[in-house]
Amino acid sequence: MEASILVKVVLPLSLFIIMLGMGLALKPVDFKMVMVRPKAVALGLVAQMLMLPILAYLIVLAFGMTGAVAVGVMILALCPGGTTSNLYTYLAKGDIALSVTLTSLVSLIAPFTVPLMIVMFMSMLMGQEEYIHLPVLKTIIQLVVITILPISIGMYIHNKKPQWAQKADKPVKVFSILFLFLIVAMIVFNNLHNMAEYFAKAGLAAIILNIASMVLGYILAKVAQLNEAQSKAIGIEVGFQNGTLAIVIALTLLENTEMAIAATCYSLSMFVTGAVFAMVLANRSKKAVETTAEA
Repeated sequence: MEASILVKVVLPLSLFIIMLGMGLALKPVDFKMVMVRPKAVALGLVAQMLMLPILAYLIVLAFGMTGAVAVGVMILALCPGGTTSNLYTYLAKGDIALSVTLTSLVSLIAPFTVPLMIVMFMSMLMGQEEYIHLPVLKTIIQLVVITILPISIGMYIHNKKPQWAQKADKPVKVFSILFLFLIVAMIVFNNLHNMAEYFAKAGLAAIILNIASMVLGYILAKVAQLNEAQSKAIGIEVGFQNGTLAIVIALTLLENTEMAIAATCYSLSMFVTGAVFAMVLANRSKKAVETTAEA
């Protein structure tokens, strides 16, 4: 398969299917969380859409990163959480309903905010000779087509054919994870000789961003006096980004391989770091229950 077909057709189509799967699992009642628990939802949105990009920018500055690689870190931070965050919230015994609501809301908002933020960070981090012109309106429309449209179609199918949607939900989620591994594997294979250099450039920064954002999201929720389950959901939601979307933006919309480095390195590590974080939080809850029982 030619690289151009993979980047321009297969990758966006696969993201469309992944977002369709997200929509298949959603129903209007999932958005009632905004009214039922507005504080938790508002905090989650602020943490993911404001705190996370600020944290990413500070990490970029700390590493002295510039150019396309630095912009790639920012693209990763600007992307919403994926369905993986919902799975890890479940494993951590967190508030799954809150996790799903945050994933859905940010996924619906991101197509309109991400292109504007990318343009801003490119102007800040790239020299004039490196700057890539990004048609904002066209990019917004493209992101709407590959994210909001399939989510809407999925929700419509769920509403009309709930049993079929329920059956299709699990295979699509499995496809999501397998396809991400496939894309990452192909990128690694095509750049095998440069992976050590790429990891040195952006890999460590991406991993630090992943871990720091999970921890800070969790701490922020605890400081705001949210309960343990909500704090877990926000920590994981802020720490998990849609790596597939970040790769699509870098390779398909911006056509820049260096901008996909951070998302690729991140996708290789997030399953491990996320699992460790989820296990630590789950054990904290278990010990808290045991302590309460003994008392």
